[in-house]
Amino acid sequence: MPIAIPAYGLPQENRRVLLVRRPTGVPQAEDFALDTVPVPEPGPGQMLVRSIYLSVDPAQRGWVSAEANYSAPVPLGGPMRALAVGIVVQSHIDAFAEGTVVYGWFGWQDYAVVEAGAVVLRADAPGTGDLPLDAYASLLGINGVTAWLALTLLGRPRSGETLVVSTAAGSVGSFVGQIGRSLGARPVGLTGDDAKVARCTERYGYAAAINYRTPDLAAAVKVAAPDGVDVYFDNTGGSILDTVLRQMRIGGRIVQCGTASTGSWVPPPSGPRNEREILTRRLVWSGFVIFDHMAGYAQAAAELAALCRSGSLVYDVDIADGIAHAPGAIASLYAGENTGKKLIFVG
Repeated sequence: MPIAIPAYGLPQENRRVLLVRRPTGVPQAEDFALDTVPVPEPGPGQMLVRSIYLSVDPAQRGWVSAEANYSAPVPLGGPMRALAVGIVVQSHIDAFAEGTVVYGWFGWQDYAVVEAGAVVLRADAPGTGDLPLDAYASLLGINGVTAWLALTLLGRPRSGETLVVSTAAGSVGSFVGQIGRSLGARPVGLTGDDAKVARCTERYGYAAAINYRTPDLAAAVKVAAPDGVDVYFDNTGGSILDTVLRQMRIGGRIVQCGTASTGSWVPPPSGPRNEREILTRRLVWSGFVIFDHMAGYAQAAAELAALCRSGSLVYDVDIADGIAHAPGAIASLYAGENTGKKLIFVG
């Protein structure tokens, strides 16, 4: 079980964060509303989970959007779709006893009635049981596991290769750089301000880091990666991608994990044409969505936990206290105001 579980209560009502307006672009606080309803009762084959940490993830922008995505949008008037870490407080499922710590699809609310399929990871899963509770929504959550699986399955960095990572100090990028370094690659980070540049090199072990707002990003990348880029792990798209793409080495691999720089996909934006770069450099460009790879989730979590225990990997969390912080949390995330994986403590 986790070594540090904060004190939590069992309120008599269920506070929920509802989506009340379909946003255009990044969701704002005004797109959500708080309400309070009775605590739900689990039926046969269900359990009641008391959430402690609510997760705030970049992917939530897509989950509320009416634009084409890989999942149906969150219904208006319903609780915000979200992952969370919580404790089973009532159960009609033999495999989940009361007191079991779980990470899964519980939404932005105090309590959730769910079936077993809503659980992504149990805290007693092999190899993961002795980390603090917040690790299950950060290091062992979809951010850390995305970093591990996307990099190892699609990026495939080899010893001595140069790995460039955008949003390198973020909740995914900070792990990508550390994992790449553990595999023998030379990680170079791209991030949005000088404080995060320092964090990349001093905290996350990047060999070099660049503020992508520098007047000549192409020249800065050339200095940091003089022999070219073997693997580019991209969380932004846009002009940063265009710049790095033109410095990829022959046979390079691009992992497309996010497109944070694009304000809207309706209509689809048009930018510099990249087809010739892909052809002449013989690039492999792959998109990654974690939900296509859930079969490997538990093993990836165990690998990440082992790296953390060995001291080869660190993680940071940015925890807001109180569910009232949830409505504005996604906007805050996209503004780069967090220093670590953004969580909301509601316990």
